[in-house]
Amino acid sequence: MPLSLPLPIAAYFVADAADGTAVADCFTADAMVIDEKQTHQGRDAIARWKKEASAKFDYTVQPTAFEAQGDRLMVTARVTGNFPGSPVNLHYAFTLAGDAIARLEIVP
Repeated sequence: MPLSLPLPIAAYFVADAADGTAVADCFTADAMVIDEKQTHQGRDAIARWKKEASAKFDYTVQPTAFEAQGDRLMVTARVTGNFPGSPVNLHYAFTLAGDAIARLEIVP
């Protein structure tokens, strides 16, 4: 059964299969993404982050669990692709601002 995710988070995972611009459009103008200990701030930086990740590896992401922890919305997802260690479960910590993502931190 598919997870019932808040609309901005569901939109993020749909966009993740598309391109960097589609991903960046899910965020507020001054949003922040933290991935692999690197911080990407603002839509332009987020679009570059996604484009660079997609250029290095082909992968798919399947959300498997969802839990609210205060103002953080936690999604566990199985990521499968042509990268070392595939597949892996990653944890996505989202903070929303209205109908957009204000912050995302991705950790193993």
